[in-house]
Amino acid sequence: MFNSLGLPELLVILGIAVLIFGARRLPELGDGIGKAIRNFKRGVNSNEDIDVQKRVESRSSAAPVDSARRNAVDAESVEPK
Repeated sequence: MFNSLGLPELLVILGIAVLIFGARRLPELGDGIGKAIRNFKRGVNSNEDIDVQKRVESRSSAAPVDSARRNAVDAESVEPK
């Protein structure tokens, strides 16, 4: 797939990346991409089970949701002029 990518093509890609992101952000982007790839590989290779059951919310965390729902209902009940 990448057999046709030579040094000139890679230099053009690097030049475009420098123009788009700037020279200061390229190391940060490379570090972030490297960490993402490592975490993805770790996730694929891990044997941990994923908990997919719905968690019961505590009463204190449910209160803001209820007030947000009330505000949404109040906003819907206001008629436009």
